[in-house]
Amino acid sequence: MELESILLPGIEAKRPIVIAGPCSAETEEQVMDTAKQLAAKGQKIYRAGIWKPRTKPGGFEGIGVEGLAWLKEVKKETGMYVSTEVATAKHVYECLKAGIDILWVGARTTANPFAVQEIADALKGVDIPVLVKNPVNPDLELWIGALERINNAGLKRLGAIHRGFSSYDKKIYRNLPQWHIPIELRRRIPNLPIFCDPSHIGGKRELVAPLCQQAMDLNFDGLIVESHCNPDCAWSDASQQVTPDVLDYILNLLVIRTDTQSTESLSQLRKQIDECDDNIIQELSKRMRVAREIGTYKKEHGITVLQAGRYNEILEKRGAQGEQCGMDSEFMKKIFEAIHEESVRQQMEIINK
Repeated sequence: MELESILLPGIEAKRPIVIAGPCSAETEEQVMDTAKQLAAKGQKIYRAGIWKPRTKPGGFEGIGVEGLAWLKEVKKETGMYVSTEVATAKHVYECLKAGIDILWVGARTTANPFAVQEIADALKGVDIPVLVKNPVNPDLELWIGALERINNAGLKRLGAIHRGFSSYDKKIYRNLPQWHIPIELRRRIPNLPIFCDPSHIGGKRELVAPLCQQAMDLNFDGLIVESHCNPDCAWSDASQQVTPDVLDYILNLLVIRTDTQSTESLSQLRKQIDECDDNIIQELSKRMRVAREIGTYKKEHGITVLQAGRYNEILEKRGAQGEQCGMDSEFMKKIFEAIHEESVRQQMEIINK
């Protein structure tokens, strides 16, 4: 993939490149107030959602074209570059007409090749940085395919945004990071800038700081963070937005390590271990939920908690599976003995209620 730098004049070529601003453009006052606070902290690129694809109808779906005029005013008054999400050809045309500097394609749109192709066709002949978020599902090929469609339309200033992947069980994160997927994207397309969206991965403002640090430790190029002048009153995604002051504090605390091969490789491997551990915890939580449902069924039908035959079957089967995967069968049996013990404990609580 032939790519060129996404850096705009006046943006330093150092990590992290920061794009910050509210989830949604709500009112002109909110847009301007947030922009002025961010500009005062030295931020150069402003973000705000103009059109908001919501999971269910009836919520705030963006202010629409009216908000583009507010972004133009941000450029005029603060000198910041402005960016927003596009999901259709009409969005592209309206943004280009308004002089928007950077566009991004959202996760739901990335998952639809027809929609991405429509955007790519609308961008033919245009030289503008375009960032592509990962699709909602963990499909690297779909992510790369969206980038290729836009690149094939003649755009060379491309970047990727890692915003995590949707999951039915939302325990720690709103969207599971699955860091190994953007790491593989970096391996496949080494010259592609990758931004992290800690707001959408975490879903909670207290997770923004550690996620920013993790992204820097994995050598991501930039961060796209939701920042609002009054987060608690935000019309969308209030819980994951931070004030410009808090964002500045987070950025000032970041440790930016040098790109030393041995250190970076070890860091990436450890991050993969952390990701695996997170996934194990998520899966164990899911397994225990099913165990509790089984406990309820046993209580309703007068069935004993301990089923010796089933228990032995699990131990023997998992031990054999572990051996096939290069692990000691006794190690696997110990793990599943502990898992079974916890399952029994939780079912006993239900039975004895």
